Amino acid sequence: MTNDGMLSQDEIDALLSIGEEEEEELTLNTNNESMNELSGVEIDTLGEIGNISFGSSATTLSTLLNQKVEITTPTVSVINQNALDETFDFDHVSVQVNYVEGFTGHNIFVIKSDDAAIISEIMLGGDGTGKVEELNEIHLSAVQEAMNQMMGAAATSMSTVFNKRVDISPPSITFNKSSEPFKEVNDKKLVKVSFQLKVGTLIDSNIMQLIPIDFAKELVEHLMHDSTEEVAAAVQEMEAPQQKEEIVFPEITEEKSTKVEQETPQFIGTATKQESDIQTAQFSNFEPVAIDSNNQRNLDMLLDIPLKITVELGRTKRTIKDILDLSSGSIVELDKLAGEPVDVLVNDKLIAKGEVVVIDENFGVRVTDIISQSDRLMKLK
Repeated sequence: MTNDGMLSQDEIDALLSIGEEEEEELTLNTNNESMNELSGVEIDTLGEIGNISFGSSATTLSTLLNQKVEITTPTVSVINQNALDETFDFDHVSVQVNYVEGFTGHNIFVIKSDDAAIISEIMLGGDGTGKVEELNEIHLSAVQEAMNQMMGAAATSMSTVFNKRVDISPPSITFNKSSEPFKEVNDKKLVKVSFQLKVGTLIDSNIMQLIPIDFAKELVEHLMHDSTEEVAAAVQEMEAPQQKEEIVFPEITEEKSTKVEQETPQFIGTATKQESDIQTAQFSNFEPVAIDSNNQRNLDMLLDIPLKITVELGRTKRTIKDILDLSSGSIVELDKLAGEPVDVLVNDKLIAKGEVVVIDENFGVRVTDIISQSDRLMKLK
C-alpha cells in the first residue's frame, strides 16, 4: 500500500485472485454437496430397487422384441437440473411415468433416439436393421407401448418388493433434439440411475432413469422401514416365551381295569371261527313296462329333434405362422392314412365309423362300424 492510502496495482491483482480462488472453492463445495445428498446405504438401496424392477422389464422387452435382452447392474448418482442439457446433449426420447397407486411421484426414462428407432422398427414388424430416418408419431407410439409394458412389469415387481399394490398411469413420450432444453423436469435435484442395455446384437447402449430426490428418499425410507419392522417382528416372535402345554394322562380306575379284562380278546392271525348266516342276494326281475298312449306320444316327439351329423376326414395341428402362410394350392396333411375309415360324429360325439362313397355326384358315408354303447358312454364324460 502506498503512503497516500491508495492500493497499488499488484495489491489489487492479489485481492482479485483471492476472490477467484474462493469462488472456485465455493463451486466445488456445491458440487460435493449435491453428490452427498444420498448416503451410501440409500444409493445401494436405490440400485437394488432398480435392479429388481428392471430385471422384470428386461424379460418383458425380450418377449416383445423376440431378442435376448440384458440389463446390467445400475449406477446411481445425483444431478442438478441445470446440468441436464449438458448431460443429455444427444437426440433422445424421454418417457415420463406417474405413479397413481402405492406411491405419489414420477420418474423419467431417457433413451437414445437411435436405440428407440431400433425398438420401434422391431415393434412394427421389422428386424431392427432397417434405417429409420426420423422418428414419427407411429415410431413413438411403438416405443411408448414397449415402455408401457416394461413399466407395468416393473410396477408388479415393486408391488412384491414393497408388499403393497403399486400401479402406474400410461406413460407420456417426448422426442427431444440435442439443441432443445430438457422441458419435462421441474425438480431442482434428481437421482440418475443408469443401466447398460443390450438387445441382441442390435443395441449396446445406456438407458437412464431420473427420479426426483424427494421421491427417491421416500422409496428408500419405505423399504428400509418395512424391513426394520419385519426384522423386529421376527425377533419378538423368537424371544417370546414358549408356553408349555400340560399333558394330562387319564387315571385308570379299578372299575375300568376290570371292564377291560372282561372284554372279549382280539386275535391277530388265526382267529376263532364263528358261525355266520350267509344268504344269497335276491334281485328283482325287470319286466317290460306297459306305456300308455300319452306317454308313447311324448316319446315319439323326441324322435323329431334334429341332430347335427358331422363326418370328420382327419385332424392336424399347425403353428400360427403355418396358418398365415396358407394360400391357394397349399396342401394340409391330416393325421389319417388314405383309405382309413372316417369318423361319424353326432353333436360332436363319435358314434360310428364309415367309408366315403359317391352318390349321384354327392359325397356320402357308408357306415361300417357302430361304436359300442360303453364306448359311447365313455365319450360323453
